[in-house]
Amino acid sequence: MSAVPEGPAFHALRTQLEEAASVFADGPDALEGILLGMVDDVDRAVREPLEIFPVCHHSPASAIAMARRLREKQPKVVYLELCEDMAPLLPELRNCRLPVAVQAFASEIEGFPAEWAPLSVVAPITEASAEYQAIAYALDTPGVELVLVDRSSDHVFQWQMRGTGPGGPAAGPDAPPAEEEAALHGDAVGVEIGDLRPRFAELEEHLLHHGRVRHWSEWWHQYVELPLGDSDHDTYRQVMLLIGSLFRRLAPGDPERSGTDEDRERYMWTRMREHLAASGTDPADCLYVCGAFHAASRVAEFGVHGTDTFEISPPGASTWQHGLIPSSHSAIEAQFGLAAGSVSIAATQWAQNVKRAKVRPFRLAGQAGTKKASKPGKPAAPPVPATTEAPSDRLTGFLRRPPVLDQLDENELLGWSVEIVRAARRNGYLASTADAIAVFETSILLAGMRDRARPTPYDFQDAAITCIEKDAVPGRRDVRRLVEIMMGGDRVGQVGYDALPPLARDVHDRLAPLDLKLQQRGVQRALLDMSSRPELERCSDVLWMLRRLLPHNAARPIMGERKLGERPIQESWDLALGTHQRALIELGYEGVSIEQVLEQRLRRAAYAPHATAATALQAVEDATLYLRSRRLADELGTRALEILTTERSVDGAPEVLRRVRRLLAYYRTAEPVLPPWIESFVKAGYAHYCTLLPTAFTDEDATVRQVAAMLGFLFSMESLALSLGCDRTQLELAVAQAHPQEPSKVALLWAAQTHLGQLSRAGLRTRCEEMLGNPLVVSAYPRYLSGFLHALEPVPQLSDFVVERVSSAFARLPDPVLLPWLPTLISTLRADGAELAPLLIREAGRIFPGRLAALDEWVPPWLDQPADEAVRPAPSTGTGTGVLLAAHPAACDAVAALLGCDGVWETPGSAASGAVLTARHPATAEALEALLTGP
Repeated sequence: MSAVPEGPAFHALRTQLEEAASVFADGPDALEGILLGMVDDVDRAVREPLEIFPVCHHSPASAIAMARRLREKQPKVVYLELCEDMAPLLPELRNCRLPVAVQAFASEIEGFPAEWAPLSVVAPITEASAEYQAIAYALDTPGVELVLVDRSSDHVFQWQMRGTGPGGPAAGPDAPPAEEEAALHGDAVGVEIGDLRPRFAELEEHLLHHGRVRHWSEWWHQYVELPLGDSDHDTYRQVMLLIGSLFRRLAPGDPERSGTDEDRERYMWTRMREHLAASGTDPADCLYVCGAFHAASRVAEFGVHGTDTFEISPPGASTWQHGLIPSSHSAIEAQFGLAAGSVSIAATQWAQNVKRAKVRPFRLAGQAGTKKASKPGKPAAPPVPATTEAPSDRLTGFLRRPPVLDQLDENELLGWSVEIVRAARRNGYLASTADAIAVFETSILLAGMRDRARPTPYDFQDAAITCIEKDAVPGRRDVRRLVEIMMGGDRVGQVGYDALPPLARDVHDRLAPLDLKLQQRGVQRALLDMSSRPELERCSDVLWMLRRLLPHNAARPIMGERKLGERPIQESWDLALGTHQRALIELGYEGVSIEQVLEQRLRRAAYAPHATAATALQAVEDATLYLRSRRLADELGTRALEILTTERSVDGAPEVLRRVRRLLAYYRTAEPVLPPWIESFVKAGYAHYCTLLPTAFTDEDATVRQVAAMLGFLFSMESLALSLGCDRTQLELAVAQAHPQEPSKVALLWAAQTHLGQLSRAGLRTRCEEMLGNPLVVSAYPRYLSGFLHALEPVPQLSDFVVERVSSAFARLPDPVLLPWLPTLISTLRADGAELAPLLIREAGRIFPGRLAALDEWVPPWLDQPADEAVRPAPSTGTGTGVLLAAHPAACDAVAALLGCDGVWETPGSAASGAVLTARHPATAEALEALLTGP
């Protein structure tokens, strides 16, 4: 790049800087090069035929200077530093209430790592920003063209492929807390106009220390915003160019970041030259709005006469969707690392500048959230003709001029002090009039210590924290937050109905029968009585799908639930669609209806590389529950069958069992026959879990709950599996091959053997009693009981036995063994309480006495066995029921008399057996024979 010729405009400034460099550095060296280079950057930018307008993002001074310059110059073309693919969305800003953000969103990406998905780029826009002034002027002024010249959203991520990955700037120490409003932009990459902050940490620390401020936002407000608020156009331009050149030349040597900045500048100048060549517009009729950091560029492509050596790569194959999402002051602060409340204070400063400078700002016609003009505005003044004279030096006078100290506005400060005390009392602070006086005086004191006569909002905030908050915060908001709210609050934008994507508008139309203001922020209660208004059932379907797709608090059911096979009658909902408008808008990027989006997400979940049979079954259940689509459910069920046959672990067995049981119960009641896929699933699952069962019993990674779920699947699905052709011998062999060592799994195996008839209850009780009597095993007995608790899943018939064993353990185990086991018992019941606890409670209620008075005399049924009956020898003659009848004839005589039968007792042993009945009553036997041998 050729050197910038030294012009006479900045000769005096160069001379002063050379003298200063010689004094401070004891001779010419690098300091002189930096200082003179800054002047060269300013001189070069102001001599450019295409006027460069440097700005800082969300700066009231930049917005005022922009509005003033647009009315003076009235350019025909406005080049704006903003992603060029966002241009079609800008006219929709008039349908929104600022602040909002223009968003580019891509859920289906190509050419980027899969873990980056979805890709999102946002550009927030506030009313107190220079970019909004330029947009409003260009869109509402006939004959004016607005051209976005920055890299596209796809190029943002293309260039980040050179680095470590996507992501906005990290939140600094002054960033606000992560609140709901601060998360409106999500994980999107932020694109801003005029990122003007020192990249040299030592320089920023030096400025903050000598400026006697706490953070960068306060320094900028004190030393740039206030002095430039009333300055003329040339002074504003030259000061902003000087600041941009300073931060650029003192930036650390980060080749990746500096290379991206220079590529952006090459990109923008290339696009501007292409447009000038295509349209034939005179550069004097154009205005280039960019960040001050990029305005002081030194690339060879700079200017309308720069070189054309930069090649712009084509965009990738990713599908990008564009829309507007709500933004907020706190979201902007969080994304760009600004101090809490700085954007709200900037908005207040913007309103004050508009009144003081008497500049009529530009606003889009029909802009939501703005006041209508009470009288028609004055006609625009004719444009100022372009001058060919060399720009005059305004920097020397500005830099040598002492700061103008604003006079103390006592009425304003007094109003702030009274208002903050009132707000503090509403939020639980014990504040009084004395605190208001203390805040007033402390604000003046702090401003004086910081060399300013008029306290700034930051001085007032520090004074309020010192005098009111002290050491405790009684409520949800601290004093810092109260001051931010008082200074204008965290203004949250809203996207109008006409600017919403088709999906969001369809949701609002389908929920119209609820008669709610769904775009309003906050929670609203919706009452649905489907019995009296059947049309509300469609609203219920929409709400349940939104519940499935949106964040948790966007649509929250208070009363009512949706289960398979059940029809809703009454429901109550808490809706906050206005608060979660961004999430609803981003759904519109995925499809044109919520049904389509839900179907795509279910397919994506079922066909994901790491999908399990449980996730596929969940997709089947959701497709049936929300979409009522038998076609999609069959497709996803077939996918679940494919996944199950390839799984080699039992991690998802509990979830598979729970969902298969629920789907089987639904299909058995709602369908005439079971779907083919679920029959195949049960058949394949029976063989699959039989194969894995012996290994799972001995595998340390397989938990007791997972093995119990496998047995639950095998036992509960056994009748259906056998009817489909499975062999029960496979299950018996699998149980016989299991040889667990862990006590809980051993107890689970005993329960399975009891269910299969391989072990009687008496034998199982004997084993447990032997363990209680063995001092070497008694310490491990609670682990066996844990296994019996899990055994209730596959063998619920053992509930009475589990109650018996747990009661015996509490009665016989010593405290050193019993007490450490109690947390395990509680955690087991808590984890599986929905299935296990009701069984135990019901069985315990049946066994234990219902009154406290009867508990002292109560004997457990498993101990209620008289000693004489226990040792009574077996009768010598006869067996079975006949012996009991002969021993107690009175009961039989009473029944016979009740039935009107007269009979004679036979002597014991004279009548052989029950075969005599078949001889006396042959008709019953003949009917049974006909039933068994019939066609």
